[in-house]
Amino acid sequence: MKVFKNSKIQFFVAAVFAFLAIGCSDDNDNGMGGTANLRVSLVDAPGDYDAVNIEVIDVLINYGDDEAEGEEDSEDSGWQSIGEINSGVYDLLKLTGGVSAVLADNEVPTGELGQIRLLLGENNTVVMDGETFPLKTPSSQQSGLKINVNETLEAGFTYDIILDLDVDKSIIVEAGSSGNILLNPVIHASSVATSGKIQGSVTPFDFQVLASIEGEGVAIASYADENGVFVLNGVPAGTYDVTLTPEASSGYAEAVVEGVVVENGVVTELEPVELEMLTGVGNVTGSITNEGVAAQAKIVIGEEEYTAETDENGVFTIYNIPEGTYTLEIAAQDESGLSATKENVTVTEGQLTEVGEITLE
Repeated sequence: MKVFKNSKIQFFVAAVFAFLAIGCSDDNDNGMGGTANLRVSLVDAPGDYDAVNIEVIDVLINYGDDEAEGEEDSEDSGWQSIGEINSGVYDLLKLTGGVSAVLADNEVPTGELGQIRLLLGENNTVVMDGETFPLKTPSSQQSGLKINVNETLEAGFTYDIILDLDVDKSIIVEAGSSGNILLNPVIHASSVATSGKIQGSVTPFDFQVLASIEGEGVAIASYADENGVFVLNGVPAGTYDVTLTPEASSGYAEAVVEGVVVENGVVTELEPVELEMLTGVGNVTGSITNEGVAAQAKIVIGEEEYTAETDENGVFTIYNIPEGTYTLEIAAQDESGLSATKENVTVTEGQLTEVGEITLE
């Protein structure tokens, strides 16, 4: 089994405020294609205050390069909203001890993500000794909080951007008689892929094959493409059984790849899977003559049910029934008042048994 590592970054930034007026560009040709899931969360290092409240009104992202040192800030270049966010006023001192506030959790274009910007509202306050004071921003540092990220977002992965604001270093009480309390955030930011991918291939592939995994809180599925290649994106780290289910009419058996280990930021590549033909099974087909009536055909073998719905022409086909003689039941699925009908049918290996036309009465 081959795996391909994806980078993880962790860095420290002293974030400064920039101008509020922010342009948004639709031009984001990053050359990679596809989307990644980006989750932005806010946490706090404890501070010696009763409460520190900041109002977040938007989260923007920029795929442009970092500005060169000393180069004038270009506020209207490449910025775009991340999409729907959890806007509101957050008490930073409640975001400690493993508690975080998820500001955004959206699908975004892949590419080189350079920066994130938090747009703050006017409801920013600090509570000291039971008294609430407004948090001011210096005239040179308005309410756009810009943070360097420099992360490559690859299709199918989930990335967590954790913004850890150091309250003690971010709040400045001005000396003298002004009494101003300034907000100048210092943030420890980290970015890490928090999901992996499973990739593989299946043969033959001249019919649909569904690849799927299931686990606690996880259910991910994807069809193989015209070359038999499948990719399961956004898979949380863990161990899974990958089930490959061919379409019923193919005559091929389901296959399971057991114990597939997924790591965050890693593409786990499976060995090619060759499906095997089913043995000892046959198919049953027929039709109902009642116009405009939807019905279900069913054969019960022990605790297993083999079913098929009629199509728009009243035709049904039940696939992959073990050979033997069984009772076929056909019942209307609507409130037509028609009675179900039953008849014996013999299933022969590799054969399609036709029961002809049936009229429900």
